[in-house]
Amino acid sequence: MSLVITALYAGPLTLIILWMAFGVVALRRSEQVSLGDGGKELLLCRIRGHANAVETIPIGIVLLGLAEGLGTPGWILHILGLLLLIGRALHAVHFRQLRKGITLRFWGMLMTVLALALLSLGVFVQALMGLVSGSA
Repeated sequence: MSLVITALYAGPLTLIILWMAFGVVALRRSEQVSLGDGGKELLLCRIRGHANAVETIPIGIVLLGLAEGLGTPGWILHILGLLLLIGRALHAVHFRQLRKGITLRFWGMLMTVLALALLSLGVFVQALMGLVSGSA
């Protein structure tokens, strides 16, 4: 089984995690902070942004792969993959900068939560249908 659609989104989503990590590392170096945030608001912001990406992106990739493996139509996978990717990108841009407004963060999290909720419900329903029909 090929998970081409999942791979299409897993690549850039993982690059977002790396971009966030490198942002933390670069700021740690310039601020000479080896552990914690050193009381630096921007560093705290970047640390939390990276952590949030690590908390949400892997489960999104797993759910997308499960959905694809269960036979979800490609157009649905693309909609949910794009929703997750755009949501995480908006969220990442917010946390890479010290932004006082929450517009990017709000839309980023809304899109992320929506994608994760729909993916999780979808794979759950597909799994139940497989159990009921005896195809599992």
